[in-house]
Amino acid sequence: MTDMPGIMISAPSSGTGKTTVMLGLLRALADDGLHVQPFKSGPDYIDPAFHHAASGRASFNLDTWAMGEDLLGAICDQAKGAEICVAEGSMGLYDGVATRGQSGFGSSAETAQRLGWPVVLIVDVSGQAQSAAATALGFQAYNPDVPFAGVILNRCASPRHERLARRGMEQAGITVLGVLPRRGDLTLPERHLGLIQAVEHPDLDAAIAGYADFLREHVDIAAIKAAARGQIPAHARARLPKPPAQRIALARDAAFSFTYPHLLEGWRAHGAEILPFSPLANEAPDAEADLVWLPGGYPELHGGTLAAAETFKSGLAKHAETRPVHGECGGYMALGEALIDKEGTRHQMAGLLGLVTSYEKRKFHLGYRRAVLEAPLPGHEPGAALRGHEFHYSTILEQPDAPLARVADADGNAVPETGSHRGHVTGTFFHLITAEEAQ
Repeated sequence: MTDMPGIMISAPSSGTGKTTVMLGLLRALADDGLHVQPFKSGPDYIDPAFHHAASGRASFNLDTWAMGEDLLGAICDQAKGAEICVAEGSMGLYDGVATRGQSGFGSSAETAQRLGWPVVLIVDVSGQAQSAAATALGFQAYNPDVPFAGVILNRCASPRHERLARRGMEQAGITVLGVLPRRGDLTLPERHLGLIQAVEHPDLDAAIAGYADFLREHVDIAAIKAAARGQIPAHARARLPKPPAQRIALARDAAFSFTYPHLLEGWRAHGAEILPFSPLANEAPDAEADLVWLPGGYPELHGGTLAAAETFKSGLAKHAETRPVHGECGGYMALGEALIDKEGTRHQMAGLLGLVTSYEKRKFHLGYRRAVLEAPLPGHEPGAALRGHEFHYSTILEQPDAPLARVADADGNAVPETGSHRGHVTGTFFHLITAEEAQ
């Protein structure tokens, strides 16, 4: 065991202000001269980029459903050199799935308990006062093994409202670490998959600096630092994932950016060379690459630009004649025959797969995925069991190529988004997190 003090920023539900507190706290601690290691509990691939911008250190996902003990240990090892860890939870504190995964059910409470990081619960007190204490008390008592630091009361309407809410927390014996007054200008812009990407924010650094100032004014940051504690378990086999090739051409721009940070860190740590290129800038992948990897993102917002990117598409096709190309979610759509945007306009994509997708009639696809490969995927052989996460609104109109995998949700129910393959080209709707560890 290695001592590594940390805290978990969580809440009773989504939409309570976790991200505002997380970013403000990361920046405030960094401005105080601390080396802060951010983490995200759960499969979110947008928040880590915001964490990086706020703290100056890469943020990594910790996911007990998708990850086994060895990978969790390897990701925790990324905190070496930090003085404090700050993790942001997903959804509500105890929210996860019904069927156990590789090492748990995917809840933020599991991550906090596993690492001994006390929970700072963000409680939205709008529309209530003393009653908020009953919510906080229930979360504290639901699992006494989950360490609990206290609460930050958010969206407080007035000094009188604050006095009443504090009174309830005092009666419940719950520590109040701060009270944030209601402010409408603290909301980051969102899109259909959550926050807009960090690279798209018009003035992200100024926004984060404002959050830090807001927290310094209304939150006892010294008390939060004092509450931090925890230990990282030692894992003799802890290793980040190996790269699927030695030289990887990675699409990287506003249309393709959703790659889990632990994958990229693992690829680099094992000596792979990552060669970024921009399809939106009509760049072809590096001709010397062994593999082209198209991550997820927002190709539906750039259909016309991608359709006109002939240098990109011809370079992709040339590579696919002899070497592998893989796409995830948005990248998979871009490898297909066509993408129909929400206005009903059909955009010609790379045509390396027969996939046709549409956003004209949006349908929500969300959840963990377990995939058993029926054909090779770069870095993995047929029969390998992979863990990932799917999150998109596109509908499959045509998927004529051979299925890539047998895919199921977290409870083992089959899903129709099997991915597909043709020649050297593969694609999946799920974002790869890891291959299953041997039990």
